[in-house]
Amino acid sequence: MSRRALALAHTPLLSRAGLERAAWLRTDAAALRDGWARALVLRMDDTNQVPINNGVLRLVPGPSIADAPPRDAVLIAVLDDTAASHIWAVRDPTPSGNLTDLRSTGALLGARDAGLCTTAQAVLNWHRHARFCPRCGGATEAVQAGWARRCLACGREDYPRTDPAAICLIHDGADHVLLGRQPVWPQGRYSLLAGFVEAGESAEACVVREVREEIGVTVTDVHYLGSQPWPFPRSLMLGFHARADRAAPVVPDQDEIEDARWFHRDDVRAALTADDDWTTTRPGLPFTAPGSISIARGILQSWAQHE
Repeated sequence: MSRRALALAHTPLLSRAGLERAAWLRTDAAALRDGWARALVLRMDDTNQVPINNGVLRLVPGPSIADAPPRDAVLIAVLDDTAASHIWAVRDPTPSGNLTDLRSTGALLGARDAGLCTTAQAVLNWHRHARFCPRCGGATEAVQAGWARRCLACGREDYPRTDPAAICLIHDGADHVLLGRQPVWPQGRYSLLAGFVEAGESAEACVVREVREEIGVTVTDVHYLGSQPWPFPRSLMLGFHARADRAAPVVPDQDEIEDARWFHRDDVRAALTADDDWTTTRPGLPFTAPGSISIARGILQSWAQHE
């Protein structure tokens, strides 16, 4: 690898939108009520599918949903300083229109729509699993425009949680990367190694631990690259690259990693020439690369282009 530092060549697809989340509005009941008449709503079904039209999210007027913001609706963004710019998200078991999910079309959506869909999925999924208080077990209700839940018994408030996970490209300092595959993946698919950050652990320490646990390899020179929200169900992927000795034994933990092997830069470039449908095997290619919605593909692309 050259002396020039490796960096992400492009912003990860789910990190492009810097939405204005308008935290100051969440406790302003009058402003939320007045804005609802001109607000727009993103409907998401129970499987996290949303309606789109020609590659654009199909938003509907607030009053077509209800006379006021529904109890579990979430104010996900404000697009400008007018009430008409309030964008909410709701669960709708049967939204009309052409439905798709974030995994399938996140790479095709514009930056704003990808951000809206990512935020909506993350927060609505949290509401689904936060119906009861972790302190006393009492029922909870949504407050602060969907950004908190308050226990009806003890008054405790909880907020949407995000689980940090580290994902790392392992290289030899030259022209090879070490990739692994999980047993549940389509045959031939390989990707970067990743794992959740444990309590009391830094992200860099997580990289070292996870790589050692999953494939028995020690990495050094751990460097941060960038991050991406990953609402499947509620993660934040922290991207890194690190160095390993290509002569060191690779011993996959068979419970999590079926196989791990070194690939040459030319193999990576060849795999990346295919489209980003990672759900099927790609005959004739060295391996099937991760889909473009994942930061893993962006890191691989950046490394493959790095001179």
